[in-house]
This record gives sequence, structure tokens and C-alpha cells, in this order.
Amino acid sequence: MDIDKRTLFIKQISKQLGFDYCGIAQATPLPEEARKLEAWLNKGMHGQMRYMENHFDLRVDPTKLVPGAKSVITLLYNYYPAQKQKPDVPQIAKYAYGNDYHEVIREKLNGLLAQIREKIGTVNGRGFVDSAPVLERAWAVKSGLGWVGKNGNLIHKQSGSFFFIATLITDLELQADAPFAKDYCGTCTRCIDACPTNAILPDKVIDASRCISYFTIELKEMLFPDEMQGKFDNWLFGCDVCQDVCPWNRFSKPHNEPAFNPIPEILNLSSSEWEAMTEEQFRRIFKYSPLKRAKYKGILRNLKFISTDKPTAPL
Repeated sequence: MDIDKRTLFIKQISKQLGFDYCGIAQATPLPEEARKLEAWLNKGMHGQMRYMENHFDLRVDPTKLVPGAKSVITLLYNYYPAQKQKPDVPQIAKYAYGNDYHEVIREKLNGLLAQIREKIGTVNGRGFVDSAPVLERAWAVKSGLGWVGKNGNLIHKQSGSFFFIATLITDLELQADAPFAKDYCGTCTRCIDACPTNAILPDKVIDASRCISYFTIELKEMLFPDEMQGKFDNWLFGCDVCQDVCPWNRFSKPHNEPAFNPIPEILNLSSSEWEAMTEEQFRRIFKYSPLKRAKYKGILRNLKFISTDKPTAPL
């Protein structure tokens, strides 16, 4: 099978597995991204996410992750939900409405690699889903799938930004796609203006240590900084404000993945019902959910903060 047929086969199989888009880039070091990442880390914008400091060389060179790597395959998987939460209930980021995406997409990546090996032969490759030192958005741009918006998210011109990004690094030589060369954000600053905690800075720099998602998911301390009081906009787990206001997301369409259909409690639970939930109930209801990352104590912490986050009505 020649390089063009191999490339076409992989893109066809990825579509059959449910991936919405597939792009391919040559596996080379990322010197520009390395400089940006180093500067970002030096400014402490990763907060207490110390794991971001680890394996720096692996993040910026795919050949160190997969010896002999020749191609980086980037795949986008839609998670935009057909059903949404009511605005008066504690808010959950849309990516966490259903089952844990790591498990769902990892299985599909393994299936893709298995079919590649069955059709083409011995291939060395590793799949990654937001759980390894891979600069997914950089590879998505290099493989022609979109541009990085001012909010730090990858934006696809036809479909917006509500996508999971998966990466398959392989020693298989494939036909690379042309990098995405334009930035279609223009002069729009809706995401910057709407961010409740001013985490979105100029030049596409995100101060993750100020992001609501960082506080409600990544931060393990039981108290939030006083300066964040009144700024969480009822977000219990994660935050979608910068995506919800993005004009490009008017093109978002509901996903077709049953595993991402909303857990009923996420759509319906009020603040008082969240407060009444026991740890046993939490573990049972959210056994397969991304919410388990914050754990029961973390959810209670977040709930307490947003419950006292609202200004008291005057007498």
C-alpha cells in the first residue's frame, strides 16, 4: 500500500470510528511551541498543576514519545450536547455531561491502531487523549484542522470548538496535510470580555491559575482565594463561558455519541439536591463521569463557594 492509499485508509477508518475530522502532520520538533510553553511555565500560569513542568522534552518532540515517529495523526471528536442545563442549576462544563471521554476515545484510538496494523502490518504507535505530554492543539493546527482562538481553544471553521482532541503518533510515513495558516478571530474579543475571572490575556495567553476550570477541577486546596468571590457564575465543575460566547460555535451541531449523552442528574439537580447528595450516591451516579476527578469533597467545596457567591438581595 503506497503512502496515498495508507493516508486515505486511515482517514476513512477514523470516520467509521466516529471521529469528525482527521488531519496529519509530519512528526518534527516544535521549537516555537517550546519557547511559548517555557515562558508560560516561567510565569507560573499553570498554578499548582506541577505535572505541566514534567517531561518538557517529550511535549515538544514527538520522536521522544514514539521512537522513529514519522507522522502525527490528530483527530477531533464532537461533544456538543443536544440537551443543555437550565441556567438556574449548578453548571457543569458540557464535556462532562456524559461518560469520561478518556475511556471512550482511548478505546477508539486503540481500535484505529489495531485496524492500521491489520491492514498495513507492523506499525509502532501510541495514542494520547489529554493524559500525556502532547501539545494537541499545536498538532491540530499543523495538520490543518483549525486555528487556536484567543480563548486557547482549537476552532474549526465549519464546526466550532466543542471537540475533544486525540493524537496518534506513529512511525508510519503518511501524506501530511497543509497547516492551517489563517486566524479567523480577527478583532473579536467576546471571550476575553466575557471571562468571569480575567483568565484570558492578550496574544492567546491563558492564565490557567485564574481559570474557573482550574479552580473547580485541578486545584486540590479546600479554600479559594478571596479575590475570586462573586466571580464563578454558578459554575460547579469546569466552565464554558468563553466557548458559549464564541461566534464560531453557532456552527456547533449535536454529537452522535451515546456515551456522551447527559447523566440525568447533571441536567436536573438543584443546588439543594446537590447539597443533600451523600458520598455513596455521588460515587454511584458519577462512577463513569469526569466529575469523579474533583471527587466528592471537591464538588462540595465548589458547591459551597458558588452558593455563597451570589450577592445578597437588599432588604
